[in-house]
Amino acid sequence: MGDARSKILLVDDEPDILEFLSYNLKMEGYQIYVADNGAAAIKTAKKVNPHLILLDIMMPEMDGIETCKQLRKIPGLNYTIIAFLTARGEDYSQIAGFEAGGDDYINKPVKPMVLLSRIKALLKRYNDPIYAKFRDDSKKIIKKGELKIDTEKFVVYKKNKELLLTKKEFELLLFLSSKPGKVFTRKEIFCLVWGDDVIVGDRTIDVHIRKLREKIGDKHIKTLKGVGYKFKE
Repeated sequence: MGDARSKILLVDDEPDILEFLSYNLKMEGYQIYVADNGAAAIKTAKKVNPHLILLDIMMPEMDGIETCKQLRKIPGLNYTIIAFLTARGEDYSQIAGFEAGGDDYINKPVKPMVLLSRIKALLKRYNDPIYAKFRDDSKKIIKKGELKIDTEKFVVYKKNKELLLTKKEFELLLFLSSKPGKVFTRKEIFCLVWGDDVIVGDRTIDVHIRKLREKIGDKHIKTLKGVGYKFKE
């Protein structure tokens, strides 16, 4: 059974999909909220502050990517897990989805047992000790050399200049900088930042590392060829 304290917002413009998802997740004990368009999703998310949002990609007026971008601008939803629902064969870019602030993709149609398994894994990531610490810690500003990391606003400053990082870039920096000098393997990074059940290629992590270096400077993230990465203050 799911944790009854976990709130899940379902967003899809197809009533049958909403009904199917709602039924199966309510049976597991989750608190379920629904919206049939992007604007309604934003309004509901502000009100209930869900732990997880399942967001359809293809919706009229405001698609899932744009809705995700708007959701990430809402204070308090920085740590909310957002998983895109996408029909097989739809033309989309995982990189675009991650840059919009998404955490995962789930293909439709999805079998109930597979859906429940993925949701449990996503909520487990939400409650991971590292993120729980940053989410609940009264110390919201973390200083790492010339960098200041605001874990409440999801903002990074370098010499007091604000850097524009995507959610995944921020989480990647947060993870690596949590233990300066420690070498994190690619597998460890994938498991915590993306989740061990998410299928992403090596190119995904390489792109995010490259973009993060471009923004914070080359000296902070060191590569150990064939092993992984470490953070240097």
